[in-house]
Amino acid sequence: MSINSGDSAFILICSALVFFMTPGLAFFYAGMVRRKNTLNTLLSCFFVCGLASLMWIVCGYSLSFGANHGGFVGGFDHLFFNGIGFDANPAYSKTIPESLFATFQMMFAIITPALICGSLVGRMKFSKLVAFLALWSLIVYYPLAHMVWGDGGFLRELGSIDFAGGNVVHISSGISGLVACILLGKRRGFGLTAYKPHNIPFVVLGAGMLWFGWFGFNAGSALAADGIAVHAFLTTNTSAATALLSWMLIERILHKKVTTLGAATGGVIGLVAITPGAGYVPIWASIIIGALVSPICYIFVSKIKNKFGYDDALDAFGCHGVGGIFGGIATGIFASKDINPSIPANGLIYGDTKLFVAQVISIVITIAIASIATFVIIKVLKLFGDIRVAQEEEVKGLDLSEHSESAYPAFTGLD
Repeated sequence: MSINSGDSAFILICSALVFFMTPGLAFFYAGMVRRKNTLNTLLSCFFVCGLASLMWIVCGYSLSFGANHGGFVGGFDHLFFNGIGFDANPAYSKTIPESLFATFQMMFAIITPALICGSLVGRMKFSKLVAFLALWSLIVYYPLAHMVWGDGGFLRELGSIDFAGGNVVHISSGISGLVACILLGKRRGFGLTAYKPHNIPFVVLGAGMLWFGWFGFNAGSALAADGIAVHAFLTTNTSAATALLSWMLIERILHKKVTTLGAATGGVIGLVAITPGAGYVPIWASIIIGALVSPICYIFVSKIKNKFGYDDALDAFGCHGVGGIFGGIATGIFASKDINPSIPANGLIYGDTKLFVAQVISIVITIAIASIATFVIIKVLKLFGDIRVAQEEEVKGLDLSEHSESAYPAFTGLD
């Protein structure tokens, strides 16, 4: 089959949309921190656009989608994009150039490590964060992308499905964020001092950018301008809309008032939850997924975190990890061959258990890989010195202590 210009144009646009999500994430996270850590939080996400892009060209694509090695990782055949040209790779798409497929996948490799930063803000040395995210991409993201999406990948051959990154993006980053924040330790005064978001308009701006970019994230994962792409677009929006309203309803019932921060959070977790099944589940199922993910994540963010006392600063685990796990399980329940004939089996609700079991196994394996690898990376980094800033630097704020900058130079108060 020859290259299709319509499909190619569509995936080019989707690639740009997915890239746009990382600056959106930077604003989403930065609005939730204190003034004195605004720029550090922005930069912690934004610099990944440089690091992950270059790593993807050098070795990331090759290790993710190169020649299969035992179902666990690709090879070195495409280092520096060697051999990646204008012809299609039929293992992934027959209608777009492999160079375009690689470009689209690069945008996923950018935003995924940036998601982890939400668990670590306010206390990690920037130099150690750079090293951590580079090592994490090599040891966790590239092998996991190959296992889930690569030709001959272990989890793909197992029969599990992940339309746009439930395992690869959200569960991996959320679980890694949880492990890393526990090993890093709590922020100074955590549990004693209130940590209030300093700029909720930033949060809403970031959430809007994420929602907008997510249409490229999910619809683009069809890798063609076809009916599956349209369906993924619709399920994405429907789940996000339902989750937003569901979170607002929870706040109204429990606290008698609806918050802007809660609405933004609800919309984003609705996007997270539908990601693994966007091109597989019926539209009515996306309403159920969006309605249920909000109370599930709300419990983790407001109850479970307090009970166990871990300092997941911006709830990367509570939103992305938990939302991704729920979304992967829901895909195993609601996925339908009537929507997408390419899936290996129907979901549990249709009387078939194969897909559901495969989904659960793939989620457990993803959690194991992300948690063990993150533990090892952090422990190794600690051998080369402290990974946390000094207490006086944390009090001063990471904007000044790490970057000698201030987002609000006229502000002289305490926060």
